[in-house]
Amino acid sequence: MAENGKGSCAKRRALVLFSGGLDSVLAVELLRRCGLEVTGMTFTSPFFGSAAAEEAAARMGIELEVVDITSRHLEVVRRPRYGYGKNMNPCIDCHALMVRVAAELMDGLEADFIATGEVLGERPKSQNRQALDLVAGASGAGELLLRPLSARLLPETRPEKEGWVDRECLLDLSGRSRRRQMDLAEEWGIGEYQSPAGGCLLTDASFSGRLKELMSRVPAFDGSDVEAVRAGRIFWSGSTLIVLGRRHEENMRLVELALPSDRLLRERDAPGPTALLRAYPRSASPNRREIAEAARLLGVYGKGKKPLAPRELVEVERRRGEAEPAS
Repeated sequence: MAENGKGSCAKRRALVLFSGGLDSVLAVELLRRCGLEVTGMTFTSPFFGSAAAEEAAARMGIELEVVDITSRHLEVVRRPRYGYGKNMNPCIDCHALMVRVAAELMDGLEADFIATGEVLGERPKSQNRQALDLVAGASGAGELLLRPLSARLLPETRPEKEGWVDRECLLDLSGRSRRRQMDLAEEWGIGEYQSPAGGCLLTDASFSGRLKELMSRVPAFDGSDVEAVRAGRIFWSGSTLIVLGRRHEENMRLVELALPSDRLLRERDAPGPTALLRAYPRSASPNRREIAEAARLLGVYGKGKKPLAPRELVEVERRRGEAEPAS
């Protein structure tokens, strides 16, 4: 990583991984109180978005870079070097990827180092001392990665050694209790922040079950497949995924997600769920048996609560919202 040419008296800039949660909000505020300039960076993938971070950044008045890491994140989810958490969350690998991306973009943003809101021991698997060291090493950031909330409990990093930030200004938070963080938020006038339970779908047990089945059936799944299994009731018939909308918004979402090779079906004579049928491999089409199963499901979950025949379905035309008979 190249030096940015700043003089010794210039104010240094931290690139902070920013989710909008309490810890990242505190990390930003702490570094500003230590005299640094701050740019935030948040990430998007099919498993999490940037809305909370964007709202928090606007409240705090900081610049925020939003980076889509879908392709690289899917590879991490498929084959995590350091394994999964309780569900399908490869937290150590995911944190390392995010820090790696930040390190790649740091010079272009005129930042001197990277910081995160991680707290030593707050999460037993992903924020213990070994995990923090693994992230620093696997990401390639090394000593340019600072955890300001726990820095005084960790070895000195380059920003501290070089005097870019005063170590005595940093904190010594540790453990699973968030009482000290909440007290700091009150002291610093921070009244809004995201719940620590919010954020990544990979920590959700129900969604993780859907993702495991998708991975077992379609090892080369992509982001559009993940979006599909998020969208409604999930069924499989042979090698075809069938997704049923549970309400109007999900029906509309399925229309948005449909690929050219997908089928979109609904009951001809009554309002009800829309079914998205996606056959694998993508070059295939749903066969008669799979369309018959979609008809059965549309009937059972529709207003009539009884199976339908394929002739009782129409295909939703995507652009004009019209319908054509199903074949």
